[in-house]
Amino acid sequence: MSYFTLFIVSFTIALSGALMPGPLLATVIYESTKQGAKAGPLMILGHGLLEVLMMVFLIFGFTRFIHNPLILKIISLSGAFILCFFGAKMLLSIPGLSLDFRSDQKQSSNLVLTGITMSLVNPYWTIWWLTIGLGLFLGAQRAGLAAVGVFFAGHILADLGWYSVVSLTISKGRKFISRKVYQGIILVCAFVLIAFGFYFGLNYSVLMP
Repeated sequence: MSYFTLFIVSFTIALSGALMPGPLLATVIYESTKQGAKAGPLMILGHGLLEVLMMVFLIFGFTRFIHNPLILKIISLSGAFILCFFGAKMLLSIPGLSLDFRSDQKQSSNLVLTGITMSLVNPYWTIWWLTIGLGLFLGAQRAGLAAVGVFFAGHILADLGWYSVVSLTISKGRKFISRKVYQGIILVCAFVLIAFGFYFGLNYSVLMP
């Protein structure tokens, strides 16, 4: 497989995952309403740092430890709890939300850390890397270090491109929305996180052998 083909395959697969609604997307939308267009890129920076760490784990064979059913259950339950916590926190913040975005920025969160957290607590992320990601990574690794770099570049640029567009769109559009619409957006994001929390908790812990 040529470098160009590897890049396109990695980019396309990553983009198809990024386009699917999930906890990271909901959180990017939430943070973008408060902190503007920088939210998406900075959260993807955290997401990318975590994925570099995962590739290091793959290189040194640590995936056998993660494949342990007990470890996967712990990851799923912890992730479900944290997602529900973040969702509940968003719900509680709704009554005090306003369109004075400058005051919101004074209480801004660490976006890089948020990107790491929302990726780590998503069981889909771990499972993707242990299945699809592992196959792509091992194929690139056999072709050499440069191929691994091309694989990662395609993967992370898909995420960066999509979430940057989302952040930019939300940050520009927020000037034209009412306070009720703004609160409605946050309400939807909160319920998305809570719904995913319950879904992951039930499907990846209780049902996992």
